Order: sequence, then C-alpha cells, then structure tokens
Amino acid sequence: MDKFQITKQGYQKLKAEIDILKNVERPKVIKQIAEAREHGDLKENAEYHSAKDKQGFIEAQISDLEEKFLRAEVIDVSKLSGEKIQFGATVKLENLDSEKKVTYKIVSEFEANIDDGLISSVSPVARALLGKKIGDEVEIQTPGGVINYEILEVKFVE
Repeated sequence: MDKFQITKQGYQKLKAEIDILKNVERPKVIKQIAEAREHGDLKENAEYHSAKDKQGFIEAQISDLEEKFLRAEVIDVSKLSGEKIQFGATVKLENLDSEKKVTYKIVSEFEANIDDGLISSVSPVARALLGKKIGDEVEIQTPGGVINYEILEVKFVE
C-alpha cells in the first residue's frame, strides 16, 4: 500500500466523511431496510432492493475511504518552506499571453477542487509546477492548448 500526501485539512475532511457514513448514513439505510422488510414479500419490494443497493454503495465508500485514511501521510503545510514548489504550496501564476493571474494550492487528489483553487498534485498543472521556483516560466499542456505561465509567488500556508 503506497502512502499518499494529504494536508491536515484534507485529513480532517476525510475523517469527517468516514464518520458521517458510519454514524449517519449507515444507520439510516439500516432503518430503511428494516422498514422495507415490514412491507412483506422481498422479491418484488422495490424499496427493499433500493435500500440494499444503497447499503452496498455506502459500505464500498466506507471501505475505500478507510483504505485512503490508513495510507494518508499528513503534511503540515505551515511547517514547509523554501523557494521550490512542492506538495502543499500555494502558487500565484501569470498567464504570459493574457496577463491573467491565477492562484492554486497543490493538494491531494482527494482534496482537489478547481473552483476553490485546489489542484491535485498529480494533475498536469501541478506536475509542471513541482520543483520550479519564483521567476521560472512553465509551459502547461491543457485540453485547450498550451499555456505559458510565469511563477510570481510561492507560499506555504494552511
């Protein structure tokens, strides 16, 4: 089992998601199954089959998230420093063609959310940035074509 890096916030979010599944969703679906059983014949009981399917999905999610939880290597971003971009870095970039500035934080796949500026460390953008420093120019292949960025700032903040 390979370890993967995750921020403290991502680890706490992962733990909370497991807790919700175990302590809220699992009991709710067990109750739905019990109620559906009371309706009689299980062969043609759509509520029962739907609840059993949902139970299987919840158990699979719990298993998947617990496996991730066990493999997680928590990185305290506030203790990182340096000039080079690495996991946990918040990076400000300038598009050299449009002069538009963007800021991304490099996080685990589990935490990634482009709308919040959180990009996966295995994404093409993050892979192109890792190891670079302020002032470097990077060429990033995107679905829309190649974009050239200059790295303006590298910070390590939670």
